[in-house]
Amino acid sequence: MDMRTFARLRRAVAAALLLILTLSACAADTPDDADKPGDVMQIGMIFDNFVMERWERDRDVFVSTARELGAEVNVQNANGSADEQVKLMEYFIKKNVDAIVIVPIESEPLLEPVQKAQSANIKVISYDRLIVGARPDLYITFDNGEVGRLMAKTLLENAAPQSGILMICGPLTDNNVLEIESGFMSEIDGADVTIIDKYYADGWKPENAGAYIREHREAAVSAAGIMCGNDNLAGAVVEALAEQRLAGNVRVVGQDGDLAACQRIVEGTQAMTVYKPVEKLASRAAQETVKLIRGEAADAGVYVAQNGDSIPYVKLDPVAVTAENMQSVIIDSGFHLRADVYLNRPDVMEP
Repeated sequence: MDMRTFARLRRAVAAALLLILTLSACAADTPDDADKPGDVMQIGMIFDNFVMERWERDRDVFVSTARELGAEVNVQNANGSADEQVKLMEYFIKKNVDAIVIVPIESEPLLEPVQKAQSANIKVISYDRLIVGARPDLYITFDNGEVGRLMAKTLLENAAPQSGILMICGPLTDNNVLEIESGFMSEIDGADVTIIDKYYADGWKPENAGAYIREHREAAVSAAGIMCGNDNLAGAVVEALAEQRLAGNVRVVGQDGDLAACQRIVEGTQAMTVYKPVEKLASRAAQETVKLIRGEAADAGVYVAQNGDSIPYVKLDPVAVTAENMQSVIIDSGFHLRADVYLNRPDVMEP
């Protein structure tokens, strides 16, 4: 290489280095909130936890649908902490996202952050559970009253006269619990059965439900059926019943369509689960959130809160799932694979 060529190469390398340094300096001076194109919608999503099987499905479908619609989603997990949800709300407000979608743990701590977010022109979507006392831009959930009614109908089938029912509910901090209980009691009203006891499992913790059954064996023995607030609680209840050789003798119902619940149903230790097509809920929530960000009205009805507030409301219909319709509702829809549902029942694995 002659000296002239070498000099040209050296100048080119120096120019390239200068360009890199300049771009790096510009990037260092760029605020965190401007690290993506300004036309990309930003959605913050806050979950209660990922212990419950269904929340991972909700997350994946919501994120996928939102991305197809041109939005980016920042998913955060509060790990069951109401205080952490408040911190995450503040985090998203500081980042100036376009919308916050939240599965609330408790309502009261979120009231001020919701107002603060809306004052900053951030849309707030109450997902699956209502933030009681707030006025979110949208409340989207399943028909919780119908969930309770479906549970009651299953327990009332073939129930002996004057038989007793136990209610193992979720925590009272969850507004859905009250709505499900109301629907359940509306169906029970007038039937020749009695409610032996109601227990509210703090934090939706299944170990609390199992402990209740172990500590109240006489109530469990006398019960014709046990209403469980979700399939996680139902699993712990069935386990406790099995220890007392009662599994399969007491009708147990839950909700969410968890795989373990579907397995128990075909095994005969759980009578029914209420299937809630979360793919429809999550995709609809993403669609409506994007509409709100774009300044469009949500395709929603009206939910009238206890304080009289009118809240834009979307509700989807749940479905009762038993061994009889497991194939058509759960397996044919692709919610769970038949091989997984019938894992412990190889004798009936083939349809």
